Amino acid sequence: MIALTGGGTGGHLAIVKCLLESAMKFNIECIYIGSENGQDKAWFENDERFKEKYFLQSKGVVSKKGLAKLFALFDIFKLALQTKQILKKHDIQAVFSVGGYSAAPASFAALLSQIPFFIHEQNSKKGSLNSLLKPFASKFYSAFEKTFCPYPVHDKFFNENIRKKLQTIIFLGGSQGASFINLLALNLASKLDEKGIKIIHQCGKNELEKCQKTYDQLGIKADIFDFCENLEEKMQEADLAISRAGASTLFELCANSLPCIFVPYPYAAKNHQYFNALFLQKQNLAEIFTQDEDENKLLEMIFKLNLQELSSRLQSVVQKNAADFLLQDALNLKD
Repeated sequence: MIALTGGGTGGHLAIVKCLLESAMKFNIECIYIGSENGQDKAWFENDERFKEKYFLQSKGVVSKKGLAKLFALFDIFKLALQTKQILKKHDIQAVFSVGGYSAAPASFAALLSQIPFFIHEQNSKKGSLNSLLKPFASKFYSAFEKTFCPYPVHDKFFNENIRKKLQTIIFLGGSQGASFINLLALNLASKLDEKGIKIIHQCGKNELEKCQKTYDQLGIKADIFDFCENLEEKMQEADLAISRAGASTLFELCANSLPCIFVPYPYAAKNHQYFNALFLQKQNLAEIFTQDEDENKLLEMIFKLNLQELSSRLQSVVQKNAADFLLQDALNLKD
């Protein structure tokens, strides 16, 4: 039995889900250790595929200062001791961390218990916890490092439809939405509509009503939604994405063969979204539009892109069954 830990955001949790489904292929039982905070419970509280799930009162440390940071570190130490007993109870043979504050208790518990400990880093810039624990990990995996490691993407995102003509644009702000991308979509809507380009728009629940009202006032029938469990189907309808640059979204778009202009969230830790997008831009596989640039530049980008050339090359940076690769490599499993 193995333990999967980490989360807080959808990007982390998507990796957990891929690892869980891969473990099931190899008949390996899993427990999940996450946090009461963040999105962990929303993703896995009702997922019966885990042998057991634990949601702890873990919280972030990096943003805290002074005494607050000391108290947070002390809480993690207490939770690590508690989690050590959980690992012992289930006779855990390995712990896989995907990072984020949710992973701290189980990560430290694995080290204290001398259990093989593996890290998967999603982003181009290592998170604080992963940076701290990398020297102590049995193995460290990242699609952004020189040592080969494919990024785990769910099979449902793979789509070999090569885009050739711009007929539909999808705006992706993540499951929580992104106000800046919402504003971009609304500001560009009329010009796109004039050219007969359809709009799909993930706006998040907080601005759903506002965005719908604006589209109605413009007389534009956009496909607008806050959250979609089958986001891959929305991607498959589009010929171009304008999106934030979280790592999971980035590689899901690659798997979908969907060309993208990334709009990195400038306040992400270590500006990692920019560097995620830069990873593709350096390979001439994507474009980057920053929040301090003029919208007219974005329009120029949209209509200058060679969609067919981009779409045909994007799957070169992803591969199916990447989570299988991680488990096989870490646990010395055979096909």
